[in-house]
Amino acid sequence: MEIDLRRSPRIPFIASAEVTDIETQTRLLARTGDISQHGCYMDMINPLPLGTIVRIEIANDDGRFGATAGVVYSQPHLGMGLVFQEVEPQNESILKKWLNGSLAVDA
Repeated sequence: MEIDLRRSPRIPFIASAEVTDIETQTRLLARTGDISQHGCYMDMINPLPLGTIVRIEIANDDGRFGATAGVVYSQPHLGMGLVFQEVEPQNESILKKWLNGSLAVDA
């Protein structure tokens, strides 16, 4: 049995995302797979390495969310897990709205 070390429950959440490597300014397109109060999972073919610091922008019909995050899990050809490091106050309300709502589907 695997132990779940997450601080908060994840919910399935599908939305378009852009991930920017802070150090190299490389921009990558991705899609979220799930989201929580403390992080999210990005489905992408070429995930960034463990420890990379990124800026993420997630968008759907209900709004846009941005944060600085760190890569805490990376699996080639599948995706990466991110932990939010800095969420601006104006973005906290959209995250709460998404977490309290039902499944979001990208338009």
